[in-house]
Amino acid sequence: MPDAYTSRRDWDRAERVWSGLASVQPGKSYTVRSPERETTVDRVLVYLPPSADVDSADRITVRGIKYQVEDEPARWSGGRLPHVTVKAVRVRR
Repeated sequence: MPDAYTSRRDWDRAERVWSGLASVQPGKSYTVRSPERETTVDRVLVYLPPSADVDSADRITVRGIKYQVEDEPARWSGGRLPHVTVKAVRVRR
């Protein structure tokens, strides 16, 4: 029986579930150096409308760059501006 550890998303047949304006704020980027490889990790914080259907296993595209969603998105329903906050990350060489 598939579960969270054995089922995988088919990114070749990914479907767009939401598209529109968002606030994208840069996060802290850092470089990891080791004898085997050198990589850079870029982070962004994305604020979406409350209707955006995004979860921790999704990917998001910002200005043509794909990011992995990191952690569970936070849904804020109180206050003057309800929204969904998404932490996202990408690793590049």
